[in-house]
Amino acid sequence: MATSEKNLSDVKVTKSQKVSSLKIGIVVSEWNEQVTESLFSGAHKLLTESGVLRENIERLNVPGSFELSLGSQWMAERKEIDAVICLGCVIQGETRHFDFICDAVANGITNVGLKYNKPVIFGVLTTDNLKQALDRAGGKHGNKGDEAAATALGMLAVEH
Repeated sequence: MATSEKNLSDVKVTKSQKVSSLKIGIVVSEWNEQVTESLFSGAHKLLTESGVLRENIERLNVPGSFELSLGSQWMAERKEIDAVICLGCVIQGETRHFDFICDAVANGITNVGLKYNKPVIFGVLTTDNLKQALDRAGGKHGNKGDEAAATALGMLAVEH
């Protein structure tokens, strides 16, 4: 989580031979595109710098954050995909819509990972305003996309 004491981009991932063979799906919400494109850039950059081959990173765009659950399920059901990263941004508005969307997305993404027994990473910003989102998508608090990519690689490295 980004705070004034922690920058999300301070993640350390070491390259390994095994990483180059990984296939990673990234599902990106088109809603709040200014934010989600920055999240995608951060995730993609960290993955390639960690040794994942560009041709092994597959992107799927979905209309909004609510659709990340189904988009991630479509990716996760493919046996060749090792992990899925979900990137989105939900900004608080004047109604409770924010609460319902955030809850549904968090539960949906969690359930996809459990159903397919593979890492499905929650890289969704849930902020009060656009400034907070931009601060966490390449701004003063780093890039949540970096963190999501590092989490995917970290989960794939866990012995189970």
